[in-house]
Amino acid sequence: MSAAPPASIAALRGVRLASGAVVDIALDGDEVLAVVPAGTPLPDTDGITLDLSGYLVTAAGAEPHAHLDKSQSWDAIQPPFGDLERAIESWHAYAVALDEEDTLRRARSTALRMLASGITAVRTHVDLLRGNDVLTGVRAMVRLRDELAGLMDVELVALGGPTIADDVFEAALDAGVDLVGGAPHLADDPIADLERLIALARRRDVGLDLHTDESLAGFDTLAAYAAAVTGWHRPRTAGHCVRLSMMAEAELDTLADGIRTADIGIVALPITNLYLQGWGLDRAVPRGIAPIGRLKVAGVRVAAGADNVRDPFNPVGRCDHLETASLLVSAGHLAPGDAMDAVTVGARDVMGLPLAGPVAGARADLVAVKAASLGDAVAFASADRVVIHRGRLVSRTTVSTEIAASVSTRSAAPATAP
Repeated sequence: MSAAPPASIAALRGVRLASGAVVDIALDGDEVLAVVPAGTPLPDTDGITLDLSGYLVTAAGAEPHAHLDKSQSWDAIQPPFGDLERAIESWHAYAVALDEEDTLRRARSTALRMLASGITAVRTHVDLLRGNDVLTGVRAMVRLRDELAGLMDVELVALGGPTIADDVFEAALDAGVDLVGGAPHLADDPIADLERLIALARRRDVGLDLHTDESLAGFDTLAAYAAAVTGWHRPRTAGHCVRLSMMAEAELDTLADGIRTADIGIVALPITNLYLQGWGLDRAVPRGIAPIGRLKVAGVRVAAGADNVRDPFNPVGRCDHLETASLLVSAGHLAPGDAMDAVTVGARDVMGLPLAGPVAGARADLVAVKAASLGDAVAFASADRVVIHRGRLVSRTTVSTEIAASVSTRSAAPATAP
């Protein structure tokens, strides 16, 4: 790992687009200036030129739903394998004595893994805690955001349950948190908690990002959420939404109309939802992922993220948007192009970030992956990557592989003279 400062990029040469075209790209500061057929003269701009022959370039990854404060806590907690309820219990027991420095260390490690994979924007939920120091995680995440300024964009969401008082949310917002979050479907009175969170966000004039309808047959809060925020001017997002995967077509169409009218972005979270569901059954185990393919056809803004990484809610995870894209293909039945859109331009849209990608006029947040095609990139997820944030090189990973020669290869080699 190098400690060199980010270098400004003037041009990318010989890179392949998702369409298959091989192009050269000129950057001017944090903006893509031109995308032209490879070998075409480019306008002069300041910075270095990278030859990326053999690489595919897309918009940089964006993670619209993370829990960096929880990440990489599995080994310390040693939680039981299990469903959402057991994961929540394990985390709450551990978080009573949460340490700020340890939280920052774990979160930093996860965020830098994300950056190396090509993720240059992260929205992370941070728990408002029980106990004597309710803002331990908040302080750690604000520090992390400050540390990583210039390398990646970090948004913070205050995540509190129905027992967390409004003044704790207010204190988190005063400390630098950006949005109000929660999981009203888990409350004893889901609609009352939903209305409280919406009222709090309106009072502070900030956006909302709620965990919503996180089980296959749980309480319906998404329709009420949509009705309550229609016409509002602040960003609003709903994560998980797995109950929608069990809805009949006509019922989902009606709900999708309301979501579209309310302009709520829907975030699917395949890896964590696949892990948490179905523990009570030993055969025909059900699974559910928010049906973002169907929602996108209905005009809803959609995205996907990885959610938890090596914590009680998910013991695995590679901090890689291409892992999420691959799961959307195999478990969500999306085409690779749609899956890639969900973890790049779609995620940025739901997060309220400027359009990015290899398009003239777009923000120069790009990731180049060593791959012959978009399908290869999603399938093989090569670690050979070049990551550009706002026109500057922020990460580059180069992999070297050596494979021993086979017996048949060696026997076919010509003999050498003594």
